[in-house]
Amino acid sequence: MSGGELLIEGRALLGEDFEEAPVRLVVEAGTIAHIEDLGGPGDDLPWIVPAFFNAHTHVGDSVALDIPLEGDLDALVRPPDGLKHRILRSVSRTDLVRAMRLTIRTMENGGTAGFADFREGGRDGVSALLEAGNGISCRPVIFGREGGETVAQGLGISSARDFAGGLDEVVSLARRSGKLVAFHAGERDPSDIEQALAYEPDLLVHCTHASRDHLRQIADAGIPVAVCPRANWRFRVTSSAMRPPVRELLSLGCPLLLGTDNAMCVQPDMWREMEFLSTVYRVSPREALRAATLGASLFMEPFYIREKNRAAFLVIDPRPSNLSLSRDIAAALVNRAGPANIVRKVINL
Repeated sequence: MSGGELLIEGRALLGEDFEEAPVRLVVEAGTIAHIEDLGGPGDDLPWIVPAFFNAHTHVGDSVALDIPLEGDLDALVRPPDGLKHRILRSVSRTDLVRAMRLTIRTMENGGTAGFADFREGGRDGVSALLEAGNGISCRPVIFGREGGETVAQGLGISSARDFAGGLDEVVSLARRSGKLVAFHAGERDPSDIEQALAYEPDLLVHCTHASRDHLRQIADAGIPVAVCPRANWRFRVTSSAMRPPVRELLSLGCPLLLGTDNAMCVQPDMWREMEFLSTVYRVSPREALRAATLGASLFMEPFYIREKNRAAFLVIDPRPSNLSLSRDIAAALVNRAGPANIVRKVINL
């Protein structure tokens, strides 16, 4: 670092297509000011790759890590009396903030620079999350509930079926206030998808059981879908590579985002999530990597490595391990690499 300027050389995955090239990045005031081509193969250089954006989390669930998952989805997570909600009501604010802070630190250490969180607990819940993330480079986009949306970036609806009445008013108020609107939809069955679509949401989460007709509507509207495959399997709402319909979403051109969902049952580790997505759902490593980064472009500044973007990238050193033998950086990242391979994080300077 000299005069506020940071120079980093490596073989980078550039832009939205992750084009491989040996380059020198010039970072000034937290922005990628210049990208200089170094020429040559660059085989002996470290890798420079975009940081991750976790497109769906519940970091408050960190107070209930690895509790036995007994019962169906409603018994575990449906508001207001699902198991996790009862636990959240019983925990002290001090313990809640500490648990969330540890989980956010874990995401940061793994190369995640941002996350979209559905935050329970109203305004106090949002305040607790902001306190937990204070000073950490992994930053939240918060979808609040129960009044929390008034002090957050968006409104996060658990499911349209959870509202006996008043949903029109809640969504209308959020829209008038310029807030994002997100719905869980189609997680356990498809019955709440049509109602969610009627509100023209900015984000749909899960769509595990979306029909082909639903997917066409989603694609036509350009609504991004955050899928959480490992959590779907853990909660036993799927046992098939057809659910969520990842390949159909991609084939129809839906913006596909990747999230980890409930921290109580799934570690918010985007390396594991990408590998699971690629292996079980047979998507290419580049598609998995794109899903693990695209959320930043939609909800905060994009993490793609290109000039004038904010610096949000990781430096991976493949040389001490067999990663150095890989013939495809994206494939190595998705199938082989992990937090231990990160030698530097340039995030939110």
